[in-house]
Amino acid sequence: MVPSRWFVHHLKARYAETDQMGVVYHANYLTWFEIGRTEMIRELGMPYRKIEERGLLLPVIDLGMQFLKPARYDDHIRVLTRIRDYSNIRMTFEVRIERIDDPSQQEGELLIIGHTKHVWLNRSWRPARIDREAPELYALIRQACQEQELK
Repeated sequence: MVPSRWFVHHLKARYAETDQMGVVYHANYLTWFEIGRTEMIRELGMPYRKIEERGLLLPVIDLGMQFLKPARYDDHIRVLTRIRDYSNIRMTFEVRIERIDDPSQQEGELLIIGHTKHVWLNRSWRPARIDREAPELYALIRQACQEQELK
């Protein structure tokens, strides 16, 4: 399976996200991972709110991060997120966090690489097949990955 293209979201490292050493506290990167995922899904055409209104949940069941360099207060950050693989019940997102000087900059300084794995559940916390529960969302996910396959 070919991963989807990278979806990009920009943010700034806020003072409240840093620790006494002046670097972004490690747990805050998880929030940035989530921001990347939700904005990616929105860009695909299905805001996360609509997914939840349908009674679908997508909890994290596994995650991994490799810390390469720290982000610091007021850094311009680019969160790159893509679908690494998926099935009708699971999804894995790949994430890269970069420091950039300017939003138009093509290459950033790589700070964090990681992934999150998820499982689709219904409101009763039972596995839900996304191809049956939200076929239009499943089609958007498939299309995002197939577009890369054609390139």
